[in-house]
Amino acid sequence: MILTDIIEFHGLLPPYRAILGLDLGDKTIGVAVSDLSRSIATPIEVIRREKFTLDAQRLLAIVANRNAAGLILGLPLNMDGSEGPRVQSTRAFARNLEKLTALPITFWDERLSTVAAERALLEADTSRKRRREVIDQVAAGYILQGALDRMRVLGGS
Repeated sequence: MILTDIIEFHGLLPPYRAILGLDLGDKTIGVAVSDLSRSIATPIEVIRREKFTLDAQRLLAIVANRNAAGLILGLPLNMDGSEGPRVQSTRAFARNLEKLTALPITFWDERLSTVAAERALLEADTSRKRRREVIDQVAAGYILQGALDRMRVLGGS
């Protein structure tokens, strides 16, 4: 079920279950997971994109392994807030994924998440090669953390 409102998404989540955050790219999907209290996002994996069915299979395996309660997809809005082709692609991915799982799915504005992830990796003195390997999962962590912080303001986990 796709929800456009984080408040509605938050209201449907059972307590003490993780949430996954996704940073969808053309070549990779960055994945982050929350702790059970939904306080902290942790980057966990980068999935190399192949075709939707294989990508979805891997994502749903992670969902099952982590007993996740919902999915938050980064929405790549333009800097002026308008929607471009990447947003349409993200929404299409969500619609296709919705057919395979009953979990609630929502979106979170991901503007500047990759910039923030890159900055954090540079500050940690991460090598260029390693940055390329982990940037998408770190960006997924920024996306998920933003949504977790908003849900905490809404009240509890």
